[in-house]
Amino acid sequence: MIVRRFYEPQLAQYSYLIGCGATHSAIVIDPVRDAEQYVAAAAQANVRITHVTETHIHADFLSGTRELVARTGAKMLLSGEGVPEWRYGFAATDDAQLLRNGDMLDVGRIRVTAQHTPGHTPEHLSFLIKDLATSEEPVAIATGDFVFVGDVGRPDLLERAANETGTMDASARQLFASLGRIRKLPDYLQIWPGHGAGSACGKSLGDMPSSTVGYERLANWALSERDVDTFVERVLEGQPEAPAYFGIMKRLNRDGPPVLGNRGDPPEPPAETLAALGHAGALVVDIRSPERFARAHIPGTLNIPWGSSFTTLAGSLLPYDHDLYLLADERGNALEAARALSLIGLDRVAGMFDEKALIVWVEGGQALSRIRQFTPAEVIERVAANSVMLVDVRSQSEWEQGHHPSARHIPLGDLPRALASLPRDRPVAVHCQAGTRSAVAASLLSAASIEAVNVPAGWAGIDALRNGANGSEALSPSRVS
Repeated sequence: MIVRRFYEPQLAQYSYLIGCGATHSAIVIDPVRDAEQYVAAAAQANVRITHVTETHIHADFLSGTRELVARTGAKMLLSGEGVPEWRYGFAATDDAQLLRNGDMLDVGRIRVTAQHTPGHTPEHLSFLIKDLATSEEPVAIATGDFVFVGDVGRPDLLERAANETGTMDASARQLFASLGRIRKLPDYLQIWPGHGAGSACGKSLGDMPSSTVGYERLANWALSERDVDTFVERVLEGQPEAPAYFGIMKRLNRDGPPVLGNRGDPPEPPAETLAALGHAGALVVDIRSPERFARAHIPGTLNIPWGSSFTTLAGSLLPYDHDLYLLADERGNALEAARALSLIGLDRVAGMFDEKALIVWVEGGQALSRIRQFTPAEVIERVAANSVMLVDVRSQSEWEQGHHPSARHIPLGDLPRALASLPRDRPVAVHCQAGTRSAVAASLLSAASIEAVNVPAGWAGIDALRNGANGSEALSPSRVS
C-alpha cells in the first residue's frame, strides 16, 4: 500500500493519496483545489488516480474533488447519506457514485469501506482502509472531521455558519452516537484525521498528524465521556467563532465548486497602473508585514499580512464578487497568497504588484500613508484621558476572558459593518491578542478615512502591564462590560 499525506498549513488540513503498487491505481480523500500536488505525487509513486472522494461537505475550504476529477478523469465518489437539503447538488450532473453506510470499493488491492459517521455534518462519512495484499483486517480509518487527534469535529457549524437554526444539539447527539463506531474498532487501528491544530473545525485539536484508536481511548476527552447530555454540553461549550466565509464554503461545496483548470499565474501590470486603479476604487490587498505597511502604504489599501492566518482573515473580510489586486514585497509571497485565496474560492485576483508601486506612487506626486503605533502604556494613558477610542477586535471568547473596561468590542469580521458608528473627531486605537488582527483592523479604519492607531502588543501586552508593578485595577479582566 502506498500512502501520501498532504498538509495544507493555511487550513491546517490533511488530505490523502492511497495507492496500490500492484495495479498502479490510487484514491485521493479530501483534496483541496491545488490538484497539481496530487497529480505530481501520483506520478512520483507510479500510480494513476482512479477515484476521488471526500468525507463531507466542507466548511473551511473549497473542495478540490471536482478539480481533481476534471484533471485526471477519475471516478467521483460522494456521500449519499444525510438530510435532503444537505446532499450534493451536482452529484447527478457530474456522474458521481453515491456512497452509503457499508458500501465498499476496491482500488486495486486497497479496500475502502464507507462508514456513515454523522454529527459534524449529517452526510459525513469515514473510510475504513484495508490493504488486502497483507491482511483482511483494516489498517486505518480516514476520519475527516469526525475524530481528530485529541478532539472531535464541532457539531454546531450547520447552525452557526449555515444558519440551520436548532440543529446543533441534535447534531451533537448524532456525534455521540457515531463515536460508538470508533469504540468498537481495534486499538491498533490508525486514525488519519482531516485537520490538525489551528483548524476552526474543532476547539482543541492535537498537533500530531495521526493517532490510533487505542491512544484516543486514553487521551481524547470525547471517547472518555459516556453520558450523552454531558457530552453535548462539553462539545458545544467554547467552540471558536466560525469565520464568516464558512457559510459560503458550505453552500458552494454542496451546490458545486467551480473548476479552475490551469489558469496560470495572475498578471503583473506595470507599477504605473496602480495609481489609476486606486483612484477607480480597486480593492488592493497589501500582504506585506504590519510593520512595513504601518511605515508606508498606498492610501485605501487593506493590509492582510501573508502568514499562517492569511486565509482565515481574507475569507472573513474580502468580497467574493469583486476583483482584487495583491501588493507584496516578494513575488513568491504574492503567488502563494493567490494560491491560498483560491483554496477558499477567492479566485478573482486580477493582478500583482511589488513595492516598486510605492515608489511610482510617490514619484507621481502622491503621498503615502502611515499608521501610528501605541505601546500598552500609551494607549492606557490616552484612553484614561478620553483622547482615543479603544476598540478590541478579538473574538467573543477572548473578550470574555479579559478586556479593558473602556474598550468597545467589535470582532474583526464585524468591523466593516461598524465603520459608520466610529468617531471621526479623535483617533481609534485597535488591539487584538498579539497584533496581527489589529493591524488588519487599523488598515480597514484608515481606508475608511478614520484616524487609526494600532497597539501591536495587543491584549497580551496590556494585560501584562496590568499585572506589573505599574498595573491598574481599572483593567480587571473578570468583568464583561
